[in-house]
Amino acid sequence: MAEPLQHTVAVASPRMSRSREWACLYLGLGFLGLECLLWLPFAALLHLLLPREIGHRIGRRVICFGFDLYLRWLTALGACRFDVSALDDLRDAGPMVIAPNHPCLLDAVMALSRLPRAVCIMKSSLMNNLFLGGGARLAGYIRNEPTLAMVLAATDELERGSQLLLFPEGTRTVCDPINPCLPSAAIIAGRARVPVQTVLIETDSAYLSKGWPLFRRPAMPITYRVRLGRRFEPIDDHEALTRRIERHLAAEVTGSRLRPPPAPASRP
Repeated sequence: MAEPLQHTVAVASPRMSRSREWACLYLGLGFLGLECLLWLPFAALLHLLLPREIGHRIGRRVICFGFDLYLRWLTALGACRFDVSALDDLRDAGPMVIAPNHPCLLDAVMALSRLPRAVCIMKSSLMNNLFLGGGARLAGYIRNEPTLAMVLAATDELERGSQLLLFPEGTRTVCDPINPCLPSAAIIAGRARVPVQTVLIETDSAYLSKGWPLFRRPAMPITYRVRLGRRFEPIDDHEALTRRIERHLAAEVTGSRLRPPPAPASRP
C-alpha cells in the first residue's frame, strides 16, 4: 500500500487562477469517471464468475486502490490537500461501524481509500448508477433500503469480520453543525455487538456539499482532514446511543478550525 496522504493544514496556500481551477475540476472528474469506466466491465464479469467472498475481497481492495489513486491525482493537480492518515489506525482494528459526519460527496471516497475491508451502505440509486454500480455490487456494498434488509445485511457483514461505513446523518450535512442522526448505526452495532467508531471529516470548502452542482467550480486548493473521534460501545438503548453519537459529532464539528461556508442546500 502506498504511503498515506498527509498535509499540514495550518499552512495556507494562495488561491489558484480561475483557468487553473476549471482545468483541475474537469481533469479531476474526468479521472474518476475514467477509473470507473475502465473497471466496470471487469467488475461485472468477476461478479458473475467469482465466489461471493472472493469477489467481495477483490472488489473492496480495487476500490481502495482506485480511490487512493484518485486522491493522489487531485493532490498532484494541486486541487486538494488531504490528510487521511488517521484512518490507517482502523485498518486492523476488527469489525466496527465507522460513523463519519458527511459534509460532501468526497467523504466516502476518503474513507474507502484507506479501508480495504470496509463495506459501504449506499443509496439504491447509486447501486444502479452506470459508473458506480458494477464495482459496488462486486464489493458487496449494501443498499440503504428496504431498511430491515439493510440492517440484516450489515449485521451479517460485521459478523463475518468486515467493517461497515455508515453516515449517521443519512445524507450530506445541511444543518449547522450536523443533521440529526438516524438510529441505523446504533441498531446495527447493537445487533452485531460491535463498537461505533466516530470519524470527523473537516474541510474549508462547501465543494460537493448538498445542493452543489457537479460542475460548479470551487475555490482551490481545498483542504480535507480526517481524524478519529470517540469510540462508543454498543448498548441496548439505540436512541440513547444515537443521541450520544450526535452530540459528540456536533461538538467536534463545532470546535473544528476547518469550517466550510454554509452548504447551498442550507442557505435561505
